[in-house]
Amino acid sequence: MTATTAEIKRIVAEIDQAASFLITSHESPDPDAVGSSLALANYLTARGKDVTVYLCDPVPDNCAFLPMAEQVYGEMPERDFDVCFVLDVGEFRRAGRAVTENKRIGRFINVDHHLGCENFGVCNLIDPKASATAALIYRIIRAAGDEVDYPTALCIYTAILSDTGSFHYSNSDPESFAIAGEMIGKGVNAWSVNENLYESEPLQRIALLALALSDLTVSPTGEYASVTVTLDMYGKTGATAQDTDRFINYPRSIKGVQVALFFRQVEEGLFKVGFRSKGKVDVSAVSASFGGGGHHNAAGCMVRGTLAEVKAQVFDRLEQMR
Repeated sequence: MTATTAEIKRIVAEIDQAASFLITSHESPDPDAVGSSLALANYLTARGKDVTVYLCDPVPDNCAFLPMAEQVYGEMPERDFDVCFVLDVGEFRRAGRAVTENKRIGRFINVDHHLGCENFGVCNLIDPKASATAALIYRIIRAAGDEVDYPTALCIYTAILSDTGSFHYSNSDPESFAIAGEMIGKGVNAWSVNENLYESEPLQRIALLALALSDLTVSPTGEYASVTVTLDMYGKTGATAQDTDRFINYPRSIKGVQVALFFRQVEEGLFKVGFRSKGKVDVSAVSASFGGGGHHNAAGCMVRGTLAEVKAQVFDRLEQMR
């Protein structure tokens, strides 16, 4: 029995025994964070459990079509929970203080596919080889001997589609294709999901993208490229941080670029830096050198300074770690 198989069995036992569940994920939730959370919520609800989903930041518009999305809490309910599932966070702090400092939660269960994820739960199902956290939710459901119903299938498919870059990324493994195929068999409409995720863009997002691309920077070697979003750009377009999803794919698509970067200003003097690698460079190591984390091909960190200082630090570190 593998470690992940044993952990899944313990999680199934926790589900069987507990009555009330809180489900949460990281700040600025992406489709895997939302999809895995709502997949688990739909599954547990179908089993007759008392389920609450809380996210410290709003569900992005392109995930609003998912079943139970309208029931997600933006404020932590003042009540007790037997178990809290914390999904896809990488670091416990990313769930927010309303979760991490909550004394009314009985036990934490950690489910994640980030390399080096912290072990903060009574159960820690961490598999960096999984294409998405939603794939781990699928494994839990199947280990419990249950079928995946349509609402759960829609959430799982959406999460896997997004986290594999529509099956373009290197994490598009046989399991991700097999799960996706099974979810299609449950009635999921692949075109409808694609339309909701990628072809229903709000105007302010496109306006923000235009400004971000105007700051496109390519290193002298052509191996690194970046785009930037500043607070001023939000003000000019009326966009928000949730509108920046997938911006990093644009510098990544440039021929010859090995690492794409996205500099997103969080506040004055503080930038969140996202990294995407085509495989040659381990960006999790670069991110870790700034106190961040992630996978070999996808990582992120926070860096203080002016935009010019932050860019210089990050590009220099990339050169040093080649």
